Amino acid sequence: MKNFLKSGLKSGITALGRVGQTATVATQTAWKIRQHREDAPLLLREAFEQLGATYVKLGQFIASSPSLFPPDYIREFQACLDRTPPVPYRDMLAVLEGSLGTPWQVHFASIDPVPLASASIAQVHAARLHDGSDVVIKIQKPGVDTLLHTDLAMVQVTAQILEKTVPGMSYSSLANIVQEIRVRMLREVDFVEEADNIADFIVFLKQTENEAVTAPYVYREHSSKQVLTMERLYGVPLTDLDALRQYASEPAQVLVTAMNTWFASLMACPSFHADLHAGNVLLLRDGRVAFIDFGIVGKLDPQAWQAAMGFMEAFSRQDYQGMAANMSHMGMASMQVDKAQLAVDLERVIETLLNTDPQDILNRQNMAEMNLMMADLVKVGQRHGLKFPEDFTLLIKQMMYFDRFIRLLAPHMDMFNDSRLHPLGDTPALRAVN
Repeated sequence: MKNFLKSGLKSGITALGRVGQTATVATQTAWKIRQHREDAPLLLREAFEQLGATYVKLGQFIASSPSLFPPDYIREFQACLDRTPPVPYRDMLAVLEGSLGTPWQVHFASIDPVPLASASIAQVHAARLHDGSDVVIKIQKPGVDTLLHTDLAMVQVTAQILEKTVPGMSYSSLANIVQEIRVRMLREVDFVEEADNIADFIVFLKQTENEAVTAPYVYREHSSKQVLTMERLYGVPLTDLDALRQYASEPAQVLVTAMNTWFASLMACPSFHADLHAGNVLLLRDGRVAFIDFGIVGKLDPQAWQAAMGFMEAFSRQDYQGMAANMSHMGMASMQVDKAQLAVDLERVIETLLNTDPQDILNRQNMAEMNLMMADLVKVGQRHGLKFPEDFTLLIKQMMYFDRFIRLLAPHMDMFNDSRLHPLGDTPALRAVN
């Protein structure tokens, strides 16, 4: 009880100090923006970086949410997608031991002190279990949980200040935006939920008798809300064609396997993987395809998926009239849609995309191109009175990723007419499940 009260008091003091810090930075930023309105996106991004982990994560949300924020902010907050500085190993060990409730040696034979990756919320370390199994440990950074809840409570207040000072941003649905941010961020930092997402995907693979694809096994006994211990999978990303050929005679077939699995998951899995950049889809040494990192997932709306498929099929033919028709079905129209003019506007945006090097979109460090293109698509729709659900951008973005993969690995493949592909998830195994 004494330790509990001590921990609660410490968290309370931390939260109170955080409120003061946030209020100070928000006031200073609002004053700067009043003096230099043209630099509002830059000043806001610098303030977020000054406030640390939660606001960097919020910046990443802004950078990846073109349906909610203006292009200037999407562009500026791309900087938040970069790798963040690692936290000292001893501090990460303190979080791990505090969350698991025992010394780290109880769970692991060894842990590599040099992180494999460091992001705003968590850090990943390679480790080995006592039975010799290689694993990776995803550990939340110190104090993130307290700061996250405090910061999210402050977002509403900060947003009200920014609403009066930041030019170019629409806050007509401010409450909904804040709620969307809260839900998504809390889900992404709940590693129990991420473990459940992985488990759902593995069950889906078993039900569809899919032995060509896998996901990392989660060691629940070595995991918690703040610690996620997973099987370490060794493989190469689908964008490394030379490496792919070492493990697969037909790289195009690897892509077919990955795409059909994802298509089927839209119909038979509770959620779909919504972050299919090159680093999250691997070809393993044994020839299987692996999906990793299930921190960001989406939920399927059947009507939106049908319209998205129609949009992408028209996209593959560069049929802008067809794209306009399907785009009008995806969004809720607030006025009569001029589909002919919408088609003209879409052609301008898509022509720019088609002239972009596929590698520039698939590499995570160059994701700005993808997010800005999505921002342009959403902006075109909004000019025609269309308002899109949040998962629209998640869904279309994954389809765009697959289009990039096709252009790299199988440039002659037609996503909608190749007999090997089943965009609607219509496979014998899936029909058996349904």
